[in-house]
Amino acid sequence: MLRRLAALLACLALFAAFPAQADPSDIDAAARGVVRVIIVEKDGDQLVPVSHGTGFAVAPERVVTNSHVVQQAQQDSNLFIGIVPSDGGEAVYGRLVSVSPRNDLALVATTKAMHLPPLTISGNPSTESGPVVAVGYPQNVDRAQGLDMADLFRAQPPVESSGSLAGHRPSRQFDTLLHTAPIARGSSGGPLLDACGRVLGVNSFGAESEGADAGFYFAISTRELLPFLRANDITPQINDQPCRSLADLNAEERQRAEDQKVSAEAKARADEEALAKRREEARRQIDFQILDERDNGMALALVLLLVALGAGGFAWLSYEDGEAKRMKIGSAVALVALLGAGIAWFSRPTFAEGDERLQDLLRQEMTAADHGAIPTPTPSGALLCTLVPERSRIVGAADPSVPFDWKDDGCVNGRTQYGLSGGSWTRVFAPASESSVSVNTFDPASGEYRMDRYLLDKDQLGKIRQARGQYESPACGGGNDAARALGSKQAAVLSLLPPQPNERLVYHCAAGGSAPSAAAPKP
Repeated sequence: MLRRLAALLACLALFAAFPAQADPSDIDAAARGVVRVIIVEKDGDQLVPVSHGTGFAVAPERVVTNSHVVQQAQQDSNLFIGIVPSDGGEAVYGRLVSVSPRNDLALVATTKAMHLPPLTISGNPSTESGPVVAVGYPQNVDRAQGLDMADLFRAQPPVESSGSLAGHRPSRQFDTLLHTAPIARGSSGGPLLDACGRVLGVNSFGAESEGADAGFYFAISTRELLPFLRANDITPQINDQPCRSLADLNAEERQRAEDQKVSAEAKARADEEALAKRREEARRQIDFQILDERDNGMALALVLLLVALGAGGFAWLSYEDGEAKRMKIGSAVALVALLGAGIAWFSRPTFAEGDERLQDLLRQEMTAADHGAIPTPTPSGALLCTLVPERSRIVGAADPSVPFDWKDDGCVNGRTQYGLSGGSWTRVFAPASESSVSVNTFDPASGEYRMDRYLLDKDQLGKIRQARGQYESPACGGGNDAARALGSKQAAVLSLLPPQPNERLVYHCAAGGSAPSAAAPKP
Protein backbone atom coordinates (compact mmCIF):
# COMPACT_ATOMS: atom_id res chain seq x y z
CA MET A 1 0.00 0.00 0.00
CA LEU A 2 2.79 2.39 0.92
CA ARG A 3 4.59 1.62 -2.34
CA ARG A 4 1.45 2.46 -4.35
CA LEU A 5 1.01 5.71 -2.44
CA ALA A 6 4.64 6.62 -3.04
CA ALA A 7 4.28 5.87 -6.74
CA LEU A 8 1.14 8.04 -6.93
CA LEU A 9 2.87 10.92 -5.21
CA ALA A 10 5.81 10.59 -7.60
CA CYS A 11 3.47 10.80 -10.59
CA LEU A 12 1.77 13.85 -9.18
CA ALA A 13 5.15 15.47 -8.65
CA LEU A 14 6.04 14.84 -12.28
CA PHE A 15 2.85 16.46 -13.50
CA ALA A 16 3.35 19.41 -11.18
CA ALA A 17 6.88 19.92 -12.46
CA PHE A 18 5.93 19.65 -16.12
CA PRO A 19 6.04 23.08 -17.77
CA ALA A 20 2.89 24.79 -18.90
CA GLN A 21 2.14 24.50 -22.58
CA ALA A 22 2.61 27.39 -24.96
CA ASP A 23 -0.46 29.10 -26.38
CA PRO A 24 -0.94 27.64 -29.90
CA SER A 25 -2.38 30.90 -31.25
CA ASP A 26 0.73 32.85 -30.19
CA ILE A 27 3.05 30.26 -31.75
CA ASP A 28 1.01 30.21 -34.97
CA ALA A 29 1.11 34.01 -35.06
CA ALA A 30 4.90 34.01 -34.72
CA ALA A 31 5.20 31.27 -37.36
CA ARG A 32 3.79 33.65 -39.99
CA GLY A 33 7.19 35.34 -40.05
CA VAL A 34 9.16 32.07 -40.36
CA VAL A 35 10.56 31.30 -43.85
CA ARG A 36 12.37 28.50 -45.59
CA VAL A 37 15.86 29.51 -46.73
CA ILE A 38 16.94 27.57 -49.84
CA ILE A 39 20.33 27.46 -51.51
CA VAL A 40 19.73 27.00 -55.25
CA GLU A 41 21.71 26.77 -58.45
CA LYS A 42 20.57 27.44 -61.97
CA ASP A 43 20.47 24.62 -64.51
CA GLY A 44 19.46 26.44 -67.65
CA ASP A 45 16.03 27.84 -66.95
CA GLN A 46 15.55 25.50 -64.01
CA LEU A 47 16.29 26.18 -60.35
CA VAL A 48 17.73 23.22 -58.51
CA PRO A 49 17.69 23.21 -54.67
CA VAL A 50 21.06 22.34 -53.16
CA SER A 51 20.23 22.61 -49.47
CA HIS A 52 17.89 24.44 -47.20
CA GLY A 53 17.42 25.76 -43.69
CA THR A 54 15.09 28.08 -41.82
CA GLY A 55 14.99 31.79 -41.08
CA PHE A 56 12.63 34.33 -39.52
CA ALA A 57 11.78 37.97 -40.16
CA VAL A 58 13.26 40.70 -37.96
CA ALA A 59 11.97 43.40 -40.33
CA PRO A 60 9.47 43.22 -43.22
CA GLU A 61 12.30 42.54 -45.73
CA ARG A 62 15.05 41.21 -43.46
CA VAL A 63 15.55 37.59 -42.41
CA VAL A 64 17.87 36.09 -39.78
CA THR A 65 19.29 32.59 -40.22
CA ASN A 66 22.45 30.64 -39.39
CA SER A 67 25.68 31.45 -41.18
CA HIS A 68 26.19 27.78 -41.95
CA VAL A 69 22.84 27.73 -43.80
CA VAL A 70 24.07 30.31 -46.34
CA GLN A 71 27.76 29.37 -46.28
CA GLN A 72 27.64 27.64 -49.66
CA ALA A 73 26.06 30.66 -51.34
CA GLN A 74 28.65 32.91 -49.75
CA GLN A 75 31.51 30.83 -51.10
CA ASP A 76 30.11 30.00 -54.57
CA SER A 77 28.88 32.82 -56.81
CA ASN A 78 26.93 30.29 -58.88
CA LEU A 79 24.62 29.58 -55.95
CA PHE A 80 21.72 31.79 -54.93
CA ILE A 81 19.57 32.25 -51.84
CA GLY A 82 15.81 31.73 -52.07
CA ILE A 83 13.28 32.89 -49.45
CA VAL A 84 10.01 30.95 -49.31
CA PRO A 85 7.32 32.43 -47.02
CA SER A 86 5.28 30.12 -44.82
CA ASP A 87 2.01 31.99 -45.10
CA GLY A 88 1.41 32.04 -48.86
CA GLY A 89 3.01 34.36 -51.32
CA GLU A 90 5.76 33.80 -53.88
CA ALA A 91 9.35 32.87 -53.20
CA VAL A 92 11.92 35.58 -53.86
CA TYR A 93 15.68 35.79 -54.04
CA GLY A 94 17.65 36.88 -51.02
CA ARG A 95 20.80 39.00 -50.75
CA LEU A 96 23.40 38.51 -48.04
CA VAL A 97 23.69 41.59 -45.84
CA SER A 98 25.96 40.28 -43.12
CA VAL A 99 27.49 36.98 -42.06
CA SER A 100 29.00 36.29 -38.64
CA PRO A 101 30.58 32.81 -38.57
CA ARG A 102 31.78 33.40 -35.01
CA ASN A 103 28.28 33.11 -33.59
CA ASP A 104 26.67 31.37 -36.58
CA LEU A 105 24.39 34.26 -37.57
CA ALA A 106 23.51 35.72 -40.95
CA LEU A 107 21.22 38.50 -42.14
CA VAL A 108 19.50 38.21 -45.53
CA ALA A 109 17.59 40.94 -47.37
CA THR A 110 14.74 40.00 -49.72
CA THR A 111 15.20 41.39 -53.22
CA LYS A 112 11.44 42.07 -53.49
CA ALA A 113 8.97 43.36 -50.91
CA MET A 114 7.46 40.46 -48.96
CA HIS A 115 5.91 42.38 -46.05
CA LEU A 116 6.86 39.65 -43.62
CA PRO A 117 5.52 40.10 -40.05
CA PRO A 118 8.62 40.57 -37.86
CA LEU A 119 8.90 38.33 -34.81
CA THR A 120 9.14 39.91 -31.38
CA ILE A 121 12.32 39.21 -29.44
CA SER A 122 12.19 38.58 -25.71
CA GLY A 123 13.98 41.42 -23.94
CA ASN A 124 14.37 39.55 -20.67
CA PRO A 125 14.67 35.86 -21.52
CA SER A 126 14.75 33.41 -18.65
CA THR A 127 17.53 30.90 -18.42
CA GLU A 128 15.49 28.76 -16.06
CA SER A 129 13.39 25.77 -17.06
CA GLY A 130 10.26 26.65 -18.96
CA PRO A 131 8.21 25.75 -22.04
CA VAL A 132 9.74 26.49 -25.45
CA VAL A 133 8.81 25.79 -29.06
CA ALA A 134 11.20 25.30 -31.96
CA VAL A 135 9.83 26.36 -35.35
CA GLY A 136 11.42 25.35 -38.62
CA TYR A 137 11.59 23.05 -41.65
CA PRO A 138 13.27 19.77 -40.64
CA GLN A 139 14.22 17.63 -43.63
CA ASN A 140 13.12 14.40 -41.95
CA VAL A 141 9.55 15.69 -41.91
CA ASP A 142 9.77 16.64 -45.59
CA ARG A 143 10.99 13.13 -46.43
CA ALA A 144 8.32 11.50 -44.30
CA GLN A 145 5.68 13.44 -46.26
CA GLY A 146 7.17 12.33 -49.57
CA LEU A 147 8.19 15.85 -50.61
CA ASP A 148 10.86 16.22 -53.27
CA MET A 149 13.24 19.13 -53.72
CA ALA A 150 10.86 20.92 -56.08
CA ASP A 151 8.23 21.06 -53.33
CA LEU A 152 10.56 23.24 -51.28
CA PHE A 153 9.60 26.25 -53.42
CA ARG A 154 5.95 26.01 -52.32
CA ALA A 155 4.77 27.93 -49.28
CA GLN A 156 4.18 25.50 -46.43
CA PRO A 157 3.59 25.99 -42.71
CA PRO A 158 6.66 25.26 -40.58
CA VAL A 159 6.91 22.44 -38.08
CA GLU A 160 6.45 23.28 -34.39
CA SER A 161 8.06 21.09 -31.75
CA SER A 162 7.66 21.58 -28.02
CA GLY A 163 10.14 21.09 -25.23
CA SER A 164 11.58 22.90 -22.28
CA LEU A 165 14.49 25.19 -21.66
CA ALA A 166 17.29 23.24 -20.06
CA GLY A 167 19.53 26.13 -19.09
CA HIS A 168 22.07 28.66 -20.21
CA ARG A 169 25.22 27.07 -21.54
CA PRO A 170 27.81 29.24 -23.33
CA SER A 171 29.88 27.43 -25.92
CA ARG A 172 33.51 28.22 -26.57
CA GLN A 173 32.64 30.72 -29.29
CA PHE A 174 29.26 32.19 -28.39
CA ASP A 175 26.37 32.27 -25.94
CA THR A 176 23.77 29.50 -26.33
CA LEU A 177 20.62 28.16 -24.71
CA LEU A 178 20.17 24.46 -24.10
CA HIS A 179 16.68 23.04 -24.73
CA THR A 180 14.78 19.84 -25.50
CA ALA A 181 12.48 20.98 -28.35
CA PRO A 182 13.49 18.60 -31.17
CA ILE A 183 15.18 20.06 -34.23
CA ALA A 184 16.79 18.35 -37.21
CA ARG A 185 18.74 19.18 -40.34
CA GLY A 186 16.79 21.96 -42.04
CA SER A 187 15.64 23.50 -38.75
CA SER A 188 18.85 25.51 -38.47
CA GLY A 189 18.20 29.23 -38.34
CA GLY A 190 14.64 28.87 -37.07
CA PRO A 191 13.43 30.65 -33.92
CA LEU A 192 13.21 29.19 -30.44
CA LEU A 193 10.07 30.73 -28.94
CA ASP A 194 8.70 31.17 -25.44
CA ALA A 195 5.06 30.49 -24.53
CA CYS A 196 4.04 33.93 -25.85
CA GLY A 197 5.69 33.43 -29.24
CA ARG A 198 8.69 35.66 -28.53
CA VAL A 199 12.16 34.77 -29.77
CA LEU A 200 14.50 33.36 -27.13
CA GLY A 201 17.18 32.28 -29.56
CA VAL A 202 18.13 31.03 -33.02
CA ASN A 203 18.28 27.25 -33.34
CA SER A 204 21.73 26.16 -34.49
CA PHE A 205 22.75 22.57 -33.75
CA GLY A 206 21.90 19.48 -31.73
CA ALA A 207 23.67 17.09 -29.42
CA GLU A 208 21.34 14.16 -29.65
CA SER A 209 22.69 11.27 -27.61
CA GLU A 210 22.54 7.64 -28.58
CA GLY A 211 20.28 5.19 -26.89
CA ALA A 212 17.17 6.05 -24.90
CA ASP A 213 18.50 9.26 -23.45
CA ALA A 214 16.73 12.48 -24.32
CA GLY A 215 18.19 14.72 -27.00
CA PHE A 216 19.46 18.20 -26.30
CA TYR A 217 19.68 21.11 -28.72
CA PHE A 218 21.35 24.49 -28.82
CA ALA A 219 20.02 27.89 -29.79
CA ILE A 220 22.05 31.07 -30.17
CA SER A 221 20.84 33.36 -27.40
CA THR A 222 19.49 36.87 -27.83
CA ARG A 223 22.66 38.13 -26.15
CA GLU A 224 24.31 37.31 -29.45
CA LEU A 225 21.36 38.09 -31.71
CA LEU A 226 20.51 41.62 -30.52
CA PRO A 227 24.04 43.09 -30.92
CA PHE A 228 24.24 41.44 -34.35
CA LEU A 229 20.98 43.09 -35.46
CA ARG A 230 21.90 46.50 -34.10
CA ALA A 231 25.28 46.33 -35.81
CA ASN A 232 23.35 45.95 -39.06
CA ASP A 233 20.96 48.86 -38.42
CA ILE A 234 18.02 46.64 -37.52
CA THR A 235 15.78 47.87 -34.71
CA PRO A 236 13.83 44.76 -33.70
CA GLN A 237 10.61 44.54 -31.74
CA ILE A 238 11.60 43.79 -28.15
CA ASN A 239 9.27 42.81 -25.34
CA ASP A 240 10.53 42.43 -21.78
CA GLN A 241 7.12 41.97 -20.16
CA PRO A 242 6.29 38.74 -18.27
CA CYS A 243 4.61 36.12 -20.42
CA ARG A 244 1.00 35.80 -19.28
CA SER A 245 -1.82 33.96 -20.93
CA LEU A 246 -4.99 35.79 -21.84
CA ALA A 247 -6.88 33.30 -19.68
CA ASP A 248 -4.84 34.43 -16.67
CA LEU A 249 -5.46 38.06 -17.59
CA ASN A 250 -9.20 37.48 -17.93
CA ALA A 251 -9.23 35.71 -14.57
CA GLU A 252 -7.45 38.70 -13.02
CA GLU A 253 -9.99 41.07 -14.58
CA ARG A 254 -12.88 39.00 -13.23
CA GLN A 255 -11.26 39.01 -9.78
CA ARG A 256 -10.69 42.75 -10.08
CA ALA A 257 -14.35 43.33 -10.97
CA GLU A 258 -15.45 41.08 -8.11
CA ASP A 259 -13.16 42.91 -5.67
CA GLN A 260 -14.57 46.24 -6.83
CA LYS A 261 -18.11 44.90 -6.38
CA VAL A 262 -17.37 43.60 -2.88
CA SER A 263 -15.65 46.88 -1.98
CA ALA A 264 -18.59 48.89 -3.33
CA GLU A 265 -21.09 46.75 -1.40
CA ALA A 266 -19.03 47.08 1.79
CA LYS A 267 -18.81 50.84 1.32
CA ALA A 268 -22.55 51.04 0.67
CA ARG A 269 -23.26 49.12 3.90
CA ALA A 270 -20.83 51.31 5.84
CA ASP A 271 -22.39 54.45 4.37
CA GLU A 272 -25.86 53.18 5.23
CA GLU A 273 -24.85 52.44 8.82
CA ALA A 274 -23.13 55.80 9.13
CA LEU A 275 -26.21 57.54 7.72
CA ALA A 276 -28.51 55.74 10.16
CA LYS A 277 -26.22 56.68 13.06
CA ARG A 278 -25.99 60.27 11.89
CA ARG A 279 -29.77 60.38 11.37
CA GLU A 280 -30.35 59.23 14.95
CA GLU A 281 -27.85 61.71 16.32
CA ALA A 282 -29.22 64.58 14.23
CA ARG A 283 -32.79 63.76 15.21
CA ARG A 284 -31.86 63.90 18.88
CA GLN A 285 -30.14 67.26 18.40
CA ILE A 286 -33.08 68.66 16.45
CA ASP A 287 -35.57 67.47 19.11
CA PHE A 288 -33.56 69.23 21.81
CA GLN A 289 -33.36 72.31 19.61
CA ILE A 290 -37.14 72.34 19.11
CA LEU A 291 -37.73 71.93 22.86
CA ASP A 292 -35.42 74.88 23.57
CA GLU A 293 -37.14 77.01 20.94
CA ARG A 294 -40.60 76.13 22.32
CA ASP A 295 -39.51 76.94 25.89
CA ASN A 296 -37.98 80.21 24.75
CA GLY A 297 -41.17 81.07 22.86
CA MET A 298 -43.34 80.33 25.90
CA ALA A 299 -41.08 82.41 28.16
CA LEU A 300 -41.09 85.31 25.72
CA ALA A 301 -44.89 85.12 25.40
CA LEU A 302 -45.23 85.14 29.20
CA VAL A 303 -42.91 88.13 29.58
CA LEU A 304 -44.75 90.05 26.90
CA LEU A 305 -48.09 89.14 28.49
CA LEU A 306 -46.91 90.51 31.83
CA VAL A 307 -45.71 93.65 30.05
CA ALA A 308 -49.12 93.94 28.40
CA LEU A 309 -50.88 93.58 31.77
CA GLY A 310 -48.59 96.15 33.36
CA ALA A 311 -49.03 98.61 30.52
CA GLY A 312 -52.80 98.01 30.59
CA GLY A 313 -52.89 98.76 34.32
CA PHE A 314 -50.87 101.92 33.76
CA ALA A 315 -53.28 103.02 31.05
CA TRP A 316 -56.26 102.40 33.32
CA LEU A 317 -54.79 104.44 36.15
CA SER A 318 -53.93 107.22 33.71
CA TYR A 319 -57.50 107.19 32.47
CA GLU A 320 -58.74 107.50 36.08
CA ASP A 321 -56.42 110.44 36.64
CA GLY A 322 -57.52 112.10 33.40
CA GLU A 323 -54.06 111.79 31.85
CA ALA A 324 -55.07 111.13 28.27
CA LYS A 325 -51.56 111.18 26.86
CA ARG A 326 -50.18 108.65 29.33
CA MET A 327 -53.29 106.54 28.82
CA LYS A 328 -52.61 106.36 25.05
CA ILE A 329 -48.98 105.46 25.59
CA GLY A 330 -49.85 102.73 28.08
CA SER A 331 -52.58 101.38 25.81
CA ALA A 332 -50.22 101.28 22.82
CA VAL A 333 -47.53 99.47 24.80
CA ALA A 334 -50.10 97.00 26.14
CA LEU A 335 -51.45 96.34 22.64
CA VAL A 336 -47.98 95.79 21.13
CA ALA A 337 -46.91 93.56 24.01
CA LEU A 338 -50.11 91.54 23.77
CA LEU A 339 -49.65 91.15 20.01
CA GLY A 340 -46.01 90.11 20.51
CA ALA A 341 -47.04 87.57 23.12
CA GLY A 342 -49.49 86.06 20.65
CA ILE A 343 -46.87 85.88 17.93
CA ALA A 344 -44.30 84.36 20.28
CA TRP A 345 -46.80 81.74 21.38
CA PHE A 346 -48.12 80.71 18.00
CA SER A 347 -44.73 80.84 16.20
CA ARG A 348 -43.21 78.17 18.41
CA PRO A 349 -41.97 75.22 16.33
CA THR A 350 -44.05 72.08 16.42
CA PHE A 351 -42.57 68.61 16.85
CA ALA A 352 -43.74 67.76 13.32
CA GLU A 353 -41.14 70.20 11.97
CA GLY A 354 -38.40 67.86 13.21
CA ASP A 355 -38.66 65.56 10.15
CA GLU A 356 -38.35 68.44 7.69
CA ARG A 357 -35.38 69.93 9.55
CA LEU A 358 -33.71 66.51 9.65
CA GLN A 359 -34.01 66.03 5.89
CA ASP A 360 -32.66 69.51 5.16
CA LEU A 361 -29.69 68.97 7.48
CA LEU A 362 -28.79 65.58 6.01
CA ARG A 363 -29.15 66.92 2.48
CA GLN A 364 -26.76 69.79 3.18
CA GLU A 365 -24.20 67.49 4.83
CA MET A 366 -24.29 64.97 1.97
CA THR A 367 -23.88 67.73 -0.62
CA ALA A 368 -20.85 69.10 1.18
CA ALA A 369 -19.29 65.64 1.65
CA ASP A 370 -19.81 64.54 -1.95
CA HIS A 371 -18.62 67.78 -3.54
CA GLY A 372 -15.87 66.83 -6.03
CA ALA A 373 -15.92 63.16 -5.01
CA ILE A 374 -18.45 61.83 -7.51
CA PRO A 375 -16.63 60.45 -10.56
CA THR A 376 -17.46 62.29 -13.75
CA PRO A 377 -17.30 60.93 -17.29
CA THR A 378 -14.11 61.50 -19.24
CA PRO A 379 -14.42 64.93 -20.82
CA SER A 380 -14.26 65.35 -24.56
CA GLY A 381 -11.19 66.97 -26.05
CA ALA A 382 -7.50 66.17 -26.03
CA LEU A 383 -6.69 63.21 -23.76
CA LEU A 384 -3.53 61.33 -22.91
CA CYS A 385 -3.97 57.56 -22.62
CA THR A 386 -1.37 55.80 -20.47
CA LEU A 387 -0.67 52.07 -20.74
CA VAL A 388 -1.65 49.93 -17.73
CA PRO A 389 0.86 47.02 -17.96
CA GLU A 390 -0.66 44.97 -15.15
CA ARG A 391 -3.97 44.80 -17.05
CA SER A 392 -2.41 44.24 -20.48
CA ARG A 393 -1.05 41.30 -22.42
CA ILE A 394 1.79 42.68 -24.49
CA VAL A 395 3.05 40.33 -27.19
CA GLY A 396 4.90 42.78 -29.42
CA ALA A 397 5.92 46.34 -28.73
CA ALA A 398 3.47 48.75 -27.10
CA ASP A 399 3.46 52.54 -26.88
CA PRO A 400 3.52 53.64 -23.23
CA SER A 401 1.17 56.53 -24.01
CA VAL A 402 -1.20 57.44 -26.83
CA PRO A 403 -2.69 60.88 -27.62
CA PHE A 404 -6.43 60.57 -28.03
CA ASP A 405 -8.74 63.40 -29.05
CA TRP A 406 -12.29 62.33 -28.18
CA LYS A 407 -15.61 63.89 -29.10
CA ASP A 408 -18.96 62.95 -27.59
CA ASP A 409 -20.26 61.78 -30.97
CA GLY A 410 -17.50 59.13 -31.25
CA CYS A 411 -15.11 61.10 -33.46
CA VAL A 412 -11.45 60.36 -32.64
CA ASN A 413 -8.58 62.65 -33.59
CA GLY A 414 -10.89 64.63 -35.82
CA ARG A 415 -10.92 61.99 -38.58
CA THR A 416 -11.91 58.53 -37.34
CA GLN A 417 -15.52 57.73 -36.50
CA TYR A 418 -16.12 54.99 -33.92
CA GLY A 419 -19.20 52.76 -34.08
CA LEU A 420 -21.77 52.58 -31.30
CA SER A 421 -23.18 49.17 -30.40
CA GLY A 422 -24.52 47.92 -27.09
CA GLY A 423 -23.39 51.12 -25.40
CA SER A 424 -19.75 50.60 -26.49
CA TRP A 425 -17.70 52.77 -28.85
CA THR A 426 -15.67 50.48 -31.13
CA ARG A 427 -13.68 50.67 -34.35
CA VAL A 428 -12.29 47.73 -36.35
CA PHE A 429 -9.02 48.22 -38.24
CA ALA A 430 -7.77 45.78 -40.89
CA PRO A 431 -5.17 47.75 -42.87
CA ALA A 432 -3.65 46.10 -45.92
CA SER A 433 -0.17 47.15 -44.78
CA GLU A 434 -0.37 45.07 -41.60
CA SER A 435 -0.82 41.36 -40.91
CA SER A 436 -3.19 41.89 -38.02
CA VAL A 437 -6.67 43.10 -37.14
CA SER A 438 -7.22 45.56 -34.31
CA VAL A 439 -10.45 46.15 -32.41
CA ASN A 440 -10.21 49.41 -30.48
CA THR A 441 -12.77 50.24 -27.81
CA PHE A 442 -13.24 53.39 -25.72
CA ASP A 443 -15.40 53.79 -22.61
CA PRO A 444 -15.99 57.50 -21.86
CA ALA A 445 -17.49 56.69 -18.45
CA SER A 446 -14.31 55.10 -17.09
CA GLY A 447 -11.75 56.59 -19.47
CA GLU A 448 -10.61 53.07 -20.50
CA TYR A 449 -9.17 52.66 -23.98
CA ARG A 450 -8.51 49.08 -25.10
CA MET A 451 -6.74 47.65 -28.15
CA ASP A 452 -7.35 43.98 -28.97
CA ARG A 453 -4.98 42.72 -31.69
CA TYR A 454 -5.54 39.52 -33.64
CA LEU A 455 -2.46 38.12 -35.42
CA LEU A 456 -3.96 36.13 -38.30
CA ASP A 457 -2.80 34.21 -41.33
CA LYS A 458 -3.42 35.39 -44.87
CA ASP A 459 -6.58 33.32 -45.36
CA GLN A 460 -8.19 34.73 -42.23
CA LEU A 461 -7.08 38.24 -43.11
CA GLY A 462 -8.49 37.85 -46.61
CA LYS A 463 -11.95 36.89 -45.31
CA ILE A 464 -11.98 39.72 -42.78
CA ARG A 465 -10.85 42.32 -45.29
CA GLN A 466 -13.50 41.11 -47.71
CA ALA A 467 -16.15 41.57 -45.01
CA ARG A 468 -14.65 44.93 -44.10
CA GLY A 469 -14.81 46.01 -47.74
CA GLN A 470 -18.59 45.57 -47.77
CA TYR A 471 -19.20 48.91 -46.06
CA GLU A 472 -17.84 52.43 -45.95
CA SER A 473 -17.06 53.99 -42.61
CA PRO A 474 -18.85 57.31 -42.13
CA ALA A 475 -16.95 60.55 -41.73
CA CYS A 476 -16.99 62.39 -38.43
CA GLY A 477 -20.00 64.57 -37.76
CA GLY A 478 -22.74 62.12 -38.74
CA GLY A 479 -24.15 61.94 -35.21
CA ASN A 480 -25.29 58.94 -33.20
CA ASP A 481 -27.38 57.52 -36.03
CA ALA A 482 -24.30 57.15 -38.22
CA ALA A 483 -22.34 55.75 -35.27
CA ARG A 484 -25.02 53.13 -34.60
CA ALA A 485 -25.11 52.18 -38.28
CA LEU A 486 -21.33 51.67 -38.25
CA GLY A 487 -21.58 49.59 -35.07
CA SER A 488 -24.11 47.33 -36.78
CA LYS A 489 -21.95 46.93 -39.90
CA GLN A 490 -18.85 46.08 -37.87
CA ALA A 491 -20.66 43.13 -36.25
CA ALA A 492 -20.11 41.06 -39.43
CA VAL A 493 -16.34 41.54 -39.16
CA LEU A 494 -16.25 40.86 -35.42
CA SER A 495 -18.06 37.55 -35.95
CA LEU A 496 -15.14 36.29 -38.09
CA LEU A 497 -12.49 36.91 -35.43
CA PRO A 498 -11.17 34.19 -33.10
CA PRO A 499 -12.70 34.00 -29.61
CA GLN A 500 -9.66 35.67 -28.04
CA PRO A 501 -7.07 38.17 -29.29
CA ASN A 502 -3.34 37.53 -29.21
CA GLU A 503 -2.61 40.87 -27.61
CA ARG A 504 -4.59 43.21 -25.36
CA LEU A 505 -3.40 46.70 -24.48
CA VAL A 506 -5.36 48.57 -21.81
CA TYR A 507 -4.91 52.33 -21.43
CA HIS A 508 -6.34 54.82 -18.95
CA CYS A 509 -7.20 58.17 -20.52
CA ALA A 510 -7.37 61.51 -18.77
CA ALA A 511 -7.44 65.15 -19.75
CA GLY A 512 -4.11 66.82 -20.29
CA GLY A 513 -2.99 65.48 -23.63
CA SER A 514 -2.42 67.40 -26.83
CA ALA A 515 -4.24 66.95 -30.09
CA PRO A 516 -2.51 64.35 -32.32
CA SER A 517 -0.87 65.53 -35.51
CA ALA A 518 -2.21 64.52 -38.87
CA ALA A 519 0.68 62.06 -39.22
CA ALA A 520 -0.11 60.30 -35.96
CA PRO A 521 -1.38 56.70 -36.21
CA LYS A 522 -5.09 56.15 -36.00
CA PRO A 523 -6.06 54.85 -32.56
